[in-house]
Amino acid sequence: MASWNSVPLEVLSNVFGWTAFCAWSISFYPQVILNFRRKSVVGLNFDFVLLNLTKHSSYLVYNAALFFSSVVQKQYRKKYGPDQLIPVAANDVAFSTHAVLLTAFTLFQIAIYDRGNQKVSKSCIAIVSVAWLAAAVCVFIALPKHSWLWLVSCFNTLQVVMTTIKYIPQAVMNFRRKSTIGFSIGNILLDLLGGVASYGQMAVQSIDQNSWVNFYGNIGKTLLSFVSIFFDLLFIVQHYVLYPAKKTALSPDPETVSQEPLLKSSDGPEKEKV
Repeated sequence: MASWNSVPLEVLSNVFGWTAFCAWSISFYPQVILNFRRKSVVGLNFDFVLLNLTKHSSYLVYNAALFFSSVVQKQYRKKYGPDQLIPVAANDVAFSTHAVLLTAFTLFQIAIYDRGNQKVSKSCIAIVSVAWLAAAVCVFIALPKHSWLWLVSCFNTLQVVMTTIKYIPQAVMNFRRKSTIGFSIGNILLDLLGGVASYGQMAVQSIDQNSWVNFYGNIGKTLLSFVSIFFDLLFIVQHYVLYPAKKTALSPDPETVSQEPLLKSSDGPEKEKV
């Protein structure tokens, strides 16, 4: 059974891991609080939220399976070596569980608060449908040979794809509106901290084990942190450099935000709010 070689490095890994958990988990609350205070979700892209729910759900399946299932762990060590530590920690499972719950709650806010003329795009619905259909196909492929590690790796790949896709609608919406009003920058700053801390945890484990299997053995977590950091930096530039609040405040009504849907509906031409 694999074990840590250095107690200080194990402690440091746990510090990084739970720092990532706290930062990523708390990052959901600024948007939830902003929605509650405004009693409106105008400015928050609904595609972003729905894609986020799909992403976190698939990531939860991967983390929970690799952390709790002895069968999946056995297949992992058979593939990467008996001395390798399992790359999923308790903080990963805790974060995924919390993320699914908070994202679902944000969807509930979308249902009860003022939405303007915003709605989930047909493109987003199609992407989510294809994603879960692909996951179902993978389940049927894995069943005959009991390829459970391969199956959970498929869910891990799915969450990476969804992570990449989920940020794009909000980034494009900010660009089209030339504003970030309605989208909380607080969650982005915390998300950035979580991504850096996650990389720190993986690096410490790799140093302790004198092996980089931790990175490519859990490529989903590696890419998750990379993609998150990239888009977090993009949102920070949009909020503080390209579309700062001071410029927006010069408009007649600083609380007015564009309600233009991110993606054009095929039902007819869009209407712009004047």
